[in-house]
Amino acid sequence: MKKQRGLLFAIAVLFITLLTISVRLYKVTAPLADWHSWRQSDTAAVARNFLKYGFDPLRPRYDDLSNIQSGHDNPHGYRMVEFPMYQLVGAGLMKLFGYFPIEVWLRLTTIAVSAGTGILLTLLTAGYAGWLIGWLTGLTYAILPYGVYYGRVILPEPMAVFWAILSIYLISLICSIGQIGKEKTNWALVVVSGLAGAIALLTKPTAVFLLLPVLYFLYRQYGLSKRLFIGLLIYGLICVLPLILWRKWILQFPEGVPAYGWLLNDGGIRFKGAWWWWLFAKRFGELILGYWGLIPLGLGILVKPTKKEGWVFRWLLIGTLVYLVVFAAGNVRHDYYQILVLPIISIYVGKGFYFLLTNRVFSKAISYQLSAVSLLFVLAFSWYTIRTYYWINRPEIVEVGRIADQMLPKDGKVIAPYNGDTTFLYQINRQGWPLGFDIDKKITQGAGYYVTVSPTDSDWETRDLAKEYTVLVRNDKYAIIDLTRRK
Repeated sequence: MKKQRGLLFAIAVLFITLLTISVRLYKVTAPLADWHSWRQSDTAAVARNFLKYGFDPLRPRYDDLSNIQSGHDNPHGYRMVEFPMYQLVGAGLMKLFGYFPIEVWLRLTTIAVSAGTGILLTLLTAGYAGWLIGWLTGLTYAILPYGVYYGRVILPEPMAVFWAILSIYLISLICSIGQIGKEKTNWALVVVSGLAGAIALLTKPTAVFLLLPVLYFLYRQYGLSKRLFIGLLIYGLICVLPLILWRKWILQFPEGVPAYGWLLNDGGIRFKGAWWWWLFAKRFGELILGYWGLIPLGLGILVKPTKKEGWVFRWLLIGTLVYLVVFAAGNVRHDYYQILVLPIISIYVGKGFYFLLTNRVFSKAISYQLSAVSLLFVLAFSWYTIRTYYWINRPEIVEVGRIADQMLPKDGKVIAPYNGDTTFLYQINRQGWPLGFDIDKKITQGAGYYVTVSPTDSDWETRDLAKEYTVLVRNDKYAIIDLTRRK
């Protein structure tokens, strides 16, 4: 019987994995001009420039040479944010196998780590809350439309989540393998878990908020003992030291470090009405859970955890809430910041559906119907908004970018005005400036070409440049002007 149950669970995990991958392949080859394309372009440009200029992870470069993000001119295009672990993997895969464009390889990398996260969440919740809750958690993670879209974007967050959950899962094995108890200390698991945590923090430092259960597992295993403090010291040093060294290193390149102070509490938004409304109404209620997902989420939080489960998932919930509070403005401004919230939402929604399907308080008919309706409406209402995230609202930048890429010298630097958005610059496949103005200054900094998708006479900048410099192409769709040749 135990073998049969294990086989069924393995089949269920395989099904969840295949489902997670398949739904995220939707539009995997689409141009990089969809939702949050500016942030995706910045990330993808680092990987593409590894292929252009060589793999130098200590000096990642992207396409923006302007002072928009850091306040300093950035002539080398340094991109000193998170360690480029994600871009190294994507660029490495393209270097090894080729065939697909770099954007596809990066999306496939995200899909792979998303599938890995789904497996780990399933195993973790199954081990501490039961196999059915584990399966429902994995299923929730696999099909939430928000998770599907952000499980195939070109951003480092999904990879950071994978490594953070892996770190938690590895440390949890101390409490579950072989009845170790307090008689033996498995330092190997502490070290490997710390390494996974270190990669998570290097990939995206905000992943630290997901690692709170690690402290709980160590305390649960060793209590207030000497081994607890040794374990915390080992894990902490391995986990945090690489991030400290990276942060110290990037301070040598202030032009490549974007302003980030506003992410915390810009405008004093923390705990204001807008903070509550944007996060708990618009993002969690509408965007991620499609309104009706709040029913199983609420039930999952209210259900008393089993003795084996303890506070494992409560601490993950606490860490997530602290993240929302600390990075209040960042979470309000950008909906991709909630990628880190997906694991705990999936766990508690899974627990809520389990309660509906197994409880003895309500009639089974009502519980089953409510579960089915809730799931259907979650998918329908969330997808209604998420479907727009795949849209290419400005296809002309893709078309013109391809034309400019074919026409211009590979080493040419470009001014590509797009309100500071680097998406157009990325499509042209050149380093340069995503904003016009101060053209003479940009020319002295190396700008050789001006490309715009606003070529009409009402665009005074294009009109004035066309009078002074050689126009390579100008029509009702776009204009390309050679700034190296005066008339």
